[in-house]
Amino acid sequence: MSTAYLWHPVSLEHDTGVHVETIARADRMNPANMRRLVPDLNVRPVEKHDTVEWILTVHERAYHDFVSDACIARHRLLDEGDTVICERSYDAALASVDAALTAADLVMSGECRTAFSAMRPPGHHALPGRAMGFCLFSNISILARYLQRRHGIGQIAIVDWDVHHGNGTQAIFYDDPSVFFVSLHQHPLWPGSGMRHERGEGPGMGYTLNIPIPPATPEAEYLARFDAEVLPALRKFAPEFILISAGFDAHRDDPLANLMLTESAFATLTDRVSEVAAETAGGRVISVLEGGYNLAALEKSTAAHIMALGR
Repeated sequence: MSTAYLWHPVSLEHDTGVHVETIARADRMNPANMRRLVPDLNVRPVEKHDTVEWILTVHERAYHDFVSDACIARHRLLDEGDTVICERSYDAALASVDAALTAADLVMSGECRTAFSAMRPPGHHALPGRAMGFCLFSNISILARYLQRRHGIGQIAIVDWDVHHGNGTQAIFYDDPSVFFVSLHQHPLWPGSGMRHERGEGPGMGYTLNIPIPPATPEAEYLARFDAEVLPALRKFAPEFILISAGFDAHRDDPLANLMLTESAFATLTDRVSEVAAETAGGRVISVLEGGYNLAALEKSTAAHIMALGR
């Protein structure tokens, strides 16, 4: 029942060149490396699905085709400058989705209670019709729809503690009361969204919770806000399944932001989420890698997170 770990070597073929979201991130997530820190790592193979079909549950077909065609044509950018691609990026993005869906199958079959996808490219900035912020397809949003439509899960909570606001995930579920989206993120910081007043719309009003965190907020204060605001909201929603957008760029050593978390804080956050999952979701948690750009901090934080998931 230990945490399933999903990784595929095609992550190494998403070549972004000299870039913070680099091949070296995938190499650090390689099970051969991560076993230095987590000796009993439970590595499971990534299975193929009808991946395009599931991508289209949250993305426009024209956008999917644009990504595929751009990679075939060996374009280098999908947006105004920060989402770099290569010929193999589309295949890596499909595998990133497949890893998340494989995690769902493993948890729903009862083979494990929790799972972590260590794949790249990340996903939480990808909008229904546009790439953004290193992200091609919204892995965690596709996973949520897969759990609902393939496995019959009703209410799902997504907890996003990446240091940047998960604007893509928010946009996809903004009017959907079946998915409760929580984002803790540094503000001010790119992409500039995720304000308190952004709470959803229509039937989804009240099912988005944004918690902007000022730069240099001490770790203890961050954790206190999580306990005071996120945990009661999750318990009130009573999700049947909890997903985590696990960005580790709120680490104090990360080069892209100015929050003060350590790897032990990510273990604490994981423990807190797991407590709620045990109460309302049969302990079921799937975590998907998002950001984290200091490589040493990334691997240490990932290890702490996985070990906490497996407790």
